[in-house]
Amino acid sequence: MSDIAAESARPAAVEGALPALSLAALGVVFGDIGTSPLYTLKTVLDATGPHPAPAATLGALSLIVWTLVIVTWVKYVAFAMRVDNDGEGGILALMSLLGVKRQHRPLIVLTGLFGAALIYGDGAITPAISVLSALEGLDIVTPALHRFVLPMTVVILVALFAVQRQGTARIGRLFGPVMAVWFAVIAVLGLYGIAQHPTVLLALDPRYGLRYLASGGGAVLAVLGGVFLCVTGAEALYADMGHFGKRPIRLAWTALVLPSLVLNYAGQTGIVLDGAPTAGNIFFRLCPSMLLVPLVLLATVATVIASQSIITGAFSMTRQAIQLGWLPRLPITQTSAEGYGQIYVGPVNWLLMLVTLGLAIGFGKSDNLAAAYGIAVSATMLMTTALLFIAMREIWHWPLPLAAAVAGLLALVDASFLVANMLKVLDGGYVPLLLAAVVYGVMLMWHRGAVAVSARLADSLMPIEALMQRIESGNIPRVPGTAVFLTRTERDAPPVLLWHLKHNRALHERLFILTVLTEPVPFVATSGRLTVAEVAPQIWRAQARYGFMERPDVPALLRRAHDRGCAVDLSDLTYFVGHETIVAREDGGGLPQWLEAGYAFLQRNSAHVTDYFRLPAETVVEIGREIAI
Repeated sequence: MSDIAAESARPAAVEGALPALSLAALGVVFGDIGTSPLYTLKTVLDATGPHPAPAATLGALSLIVWTLVIVTWVKYVAFAMRVDNDGEGGILALMSLLGVKRQHRPLIVLTGLFGAALIYGDGAITPAISVLSALEGLDIVTPALHRFVLPMTVVILVALFAVQRQGTARIGRLFGPVMAVWFAVIAVLGLYGIAQHPTVLLALDPRYGLRYLASGGGAVLAVLGGVFLCVTGAEALYADMGHFGKRPIRLAWTALVLPSLVLNYAGQTGIVLDGAPTAGNIFFRLCPSMLLVPLVLLATVATVIASQSIITGAFSMTRQAIQLGWLPRLPITQTSAEGYGQIYVGPVNWLLMLVTLGLAIGFGKSDNLAAAYGIAVSATMLMTTALLFIAMREIWHWPLPLAAAVAGLLALVDASFLVANMLKVLDGGYVPLLLAAVVYGVMLMWHRGAVAVSARLADSLMPIEALMQRIESGNIPRVPGTAVFLTRTERDAPPVLLWHLKHNRALHERLFILTVLTEPVPFVATSGRLTVAEVAPQIWRAQARYGFMERPDVPALLRRAHDRGCAVDLSDLTYFVGHETIVAREDGGGLPQWLEAGYAFLQRNSAHVTDYFRLPAETVVEIGREIAI
């Protein structure tokens, strides 16, 4: 058996100077968390009552600041980013890192998948609440513009989703500098607010927050639900780690993002303590009236960037789930040769747009959306902590008491926020939960069906020796060229080959049987990409391994195989793939009827295997077959 490298494995490693990468990270990683000052403090103070006392206002600021420190800085920057799957982060990458494909670990799988599904839930809210909150600054310019806020929000959101097909390679270069300007502006505005009431800095003492929690009474949970909005983008630090690397993200967070956020929240609190009304958007009250319109425009651009980051993240997570076998194949378009993360997934884009528009129109105001925001991502963060505990034990080999102490404290914080956010269920929090449940159900349905199909196919295998005897005994003619059979099976002669032989009563001179496997790592090194064995004269059995961040390219595999000595005829290739029709088993066994019907629907509407494996359509032969599951 020989190892044959296919194409280059991982895209070029993160390149460029550290400051340049940190600047680029501002536009992709920190858009969501960077625009949270638009609505977070307003939501928290609304929960305290119409006229919050100074102690409550300082306590709210203290809770916001220390939530940023504990959840984002300690949990994600200090701990989670140390656990990477070949440089990649995020809950699906972490799930794969824990060996779920090589071991039967259903609880870890279910935890990781549900966490990923929840991200879709809150991801639909982020564009709606961000753009709405930015445009609501027009109310402060003049109340007469209020009636235009929702229509303008709808127009901007439709335009945002409509341009996704074009890719963001060009405008993406502007994201970092624009967000750098945004963070600088909110920091300056924060300094202005602090100057109005310098004693606001006392809230940096965590005891203010603890005292408020102890004395807040029944409003504490509602306040915590609002406080959590300041870290709703924290998961992006971990999920986008592979795009920029750890150091650029850590530098951007420590040097600019965290100081700017703290200054702005403190500034907003300062003007409230100085007598500014809490009605309307507190953020825009920091700005002099003559600069208000430019600030609204900058905030709108920043929220569009934040929304773009969420959409791009949804595309990337969808690709990971497809490669890991938890979602049906969807059409994935690479929109730029420069960045591997520049992809477009049409069905996800349009479904997200419909949900986002429905939320914006249905809730109407950012205040109303804030009531539904955060519940899903708080649950995701708790699940990430659970997986981090396992990583502490199995990867870092921490003693059980130490791992339990650290993970337990983080879980206590996450669980507190989750309980607080559960109060939002009846006020709209059911929306992201319902969306997450649908995505989760699709994942489980697709995986159960795929496993059942694989089991049925395994019953139809024929050893290569038996195939050769049949060819020789049956005087099967051999025609010129190479036939490539794509199959799920990892041994013997696959059913698609046997069906071809049965119906056409002839075989090509050269047979290449290929199985494409997805490994629980983001990228596979070229040296281990393809293994080929000549199992019989002119018959090769091959396995190609790809990471869950890669898209298979079968023609490229065959070219490399030929270059390394495999005698396939590249000038005369025919690809044979099975076109499966899923039906119920007549004996009443197999999957429940509803599950079989659901999987059959997903299978019929999944992307064609020709597109998924980048096969030249004119060289593909489909063989129809019914598979009873």
